[in-house]
Amino acid sequence: MSLKLSPKVKRNLSRIIPFGIIWLVSGWVFWIVEQAAAGNSDQDQSSRIAMNFEVFLFSSAALMIVGLLIGTIELLYLNQVFSKKSFTKKIVYKTIFYIVLLLIITCITYPIAKSLELDISIFDQRVWDMFGDYLTSITHLSTDIQLATSLLASLFYSEISENIGHGVLMNFFTGKYHTPTEELRIFMFSDMKSSTAIAEQLGHIKYFELLKEYYSDFSEAIIQHSGEIYQYVGDEIIISWKYEAGVVNNNCIKCFFAMKKDLHKRAEWYSSHYGITPTFKAGFHFGKVTTGEIGELKKEIIFTGDVLNTTARIQGLCNPLNVDILISGDLCQSLTLEPEFKIQSLGKNELKGKEQNMELFTIKD
Repeated sequence: MSLKLSPKVKRNLSRIIPFGIIWLVSGWVFWIVEQAAAGNSDQDQSSRIAMNFEVFLFSSAALMIVGLLIGTIELLYLNQVFSKKSFTKKIVYKTIFYIVLLLIITCITYPIAKSLELDISIFDQRVWDMFGDYLTSITHLSTDIQLATSLLASLFYSEISENIGHGVLMNFFTGKYHTPTEELRIFMFSDMKSSTAIAEQLGHIKYFELLKEYYSDFSEAIIQHSGEIYQYVGDEIIISWKYEAGVVNNNCIKCFFAMKKDLHKRAEWYSSHYGITPTFKAGFHFGKVTTGEIGELKKEIIFTGDVLNTTARIQGLCNPLNVDILISGDLCQSLTLEPEFKIQSLGKNELKGKEQNMELFTIKD
């Protein structure tokens, strides 16, 4: 029986694995440099671990495991714990945490590696005597520099990934969209209702704080239904799916209703903190887009194609038609919705800038 991973687990694994690779590669680089430097050194190297095949395998495995551990802690725990801290406080707290963690890891891995090198028990007194010498040696300082470099590289990756999106970062690394590519994609344009009135009521600063919470509440639903955030535009969020990922299990439609459900769960919290409960509307369509890197001073991966303009026009009809969700007829035909979803045709509607009218549908769960 094959193991089927949820979109959230797949996403987390794809974000954590690079940590292990960063630690492994940087460890190999430092080992090569250290071996070259040690060959020309007259210092007592008794505390330094000589590399043999067993030690190399253990060290490589340990580096990979430590990297994966750091990635797991960073992405699944520390990012949430320190998400509302200032950048400076975040760095200080994380540094203290990782210093303690790496010290513990050193106290575990060094005795094991030394016992493998000498082919003696880890409980042999010689191992612990050498461990004491190691803690005050230049080798220990070199190892600390290696660990610090690996940590900084992995944290840098984490911050960049968090800011521009893991998928976008990986696409930049692989050069997937360096040459423009044509893709079939589904788009959802989601817009907060009465956003102008809410902004006037709250003021700019408090409205911005509301937007942060509002977007944050959508994250889980988007991840669970394989969505990709394309852009935040004021109070509007544009979500995209590759066609296959969007239609399988009706992910694109279920994402909308999951977003509504998660927002509804916090209705009382929004009411007590801001005096309002935000709601939203959304338009759906799909079609071919050209995807590619663009920009000189600031590079982005963007989509171009008529489908984006059409989806925006569809979303703009939600208010006139008094519905929260509108789906193009083309997309509706591509979905096989469960009985729990009630589909209603709203007839053919005129879209601004379009010569032909388009049949639109709404859905109620």
